Amino acid sequence: GYAPIVKAARQALQHASAGDSFTTQETATILKLQQIAHSKTLALDFEDRRFFAPRTLDTLCRLLSEYPSATLLAGATDVGLWITKQLQQPQTLIYVGEVQELRRIQLDAITGELEIGAAVRYVDALEMLISIYPEMAELLKRFGAKQVRNSATTGGNIANGSPIGDMPPALIALGARLILTSIEGPRELPLEDFFIEYGKQDLRAGECVKAIRIPQRPEGLQYAVYKLSRRFDQDISSLCAAFSMHLVDGKVTEPRICFGGMAGRPLRARNSERALAGQDWNQDTVSAAQQALQQDYQPLSDWRGSREYRMQAAQNLLQRFYLETQNVAGTRLQRGVA
Repeated sequence: GYAPIVKAARQALQHASAGDSFTTQETATILKLQQIAHSKTLALDFEDRRFFAPRTLDTLCRLLSEYPSATLLAGATDVGLWITKQLQQPQTLIYVGEVQELRRIQLDAITGELEIGAAVRYVDALEMLISIYPEMAELLKRFGAKQVRNSATTGGNIANGSPIGDMPPALIALGARLILTSIEGPRELPLEDFFIEYGKQDLRAGECVKAIRIPQRPEGLQYAVYKLSRRFDQDISSLCAAFSMHLVDGKVTEPRICFGGMAGRPLRARNSERALAGQDWNQDTVSAAQQALQQDYQPLSDWRGSREYRMQAAQNLLQRFYLETQNVAGTRLQRGVA
């Protein structure tokens, strides 16, 4: 199926040395687009349906207060499928990609926190995230395809509340916080508290996600993120796991474990964390924490994996994290003894 397409592309490019029209006219095209750019809110209506593209956060909040049930549109990697595949017709659509306050990436010079606006595309957040947390690199580079990363937004991946979204477990394990806003003002809460149950988030009428705040990386943090899917590239997670902790003289402190795909929402493994906290980082401790995972989750079976597979995989990923931190644990234990 693909061979004729590749052949046609190569044939079409045989005489492309002079440059295609898009390349040769790039500067002029950009200038024309800038000349017709809207400086105010774009508003369209058709029959009983409406579309808005505000340019400021204040305008967005006013629109949401007037249309609290509006569907927010960012990268359209999910909403686009609702329309093209499920044939939904949202009565009111509000596009947030022109809101400048939602497109900022800021590193706080005082606290060291990284704040990523809800409309920041993954392609624009990649470099900063990986520079602070290189353990996210594989996860982020497997986030859809390049075309998806060029469109999908950090806020959209969180706001849609999917229990198998890739980023929430990775961020919850780091203690990230979510900033919500409305005409009433901003509201901040731990990211893990945003997800209430399947299909339900702590999002009030007229409120939207403004940004995600990721803490400064503490010294000595042990952190890992793992994604399992039926296909390695460009596939939705069957299971996503994130682990973070510190090791002090070989003992576990501040463990945080979060899984996606194990419940109706991204959920921390509180019992497993308790089994780890204050214990020596050894196989007996890990085995106890693995068993505790059965008290934390009752996963469902679906076409991406059975409940038995998900539980076994979750336990195995904790074992993998343990094995990958052995050099660190050994080194710190020796330093403690010395």
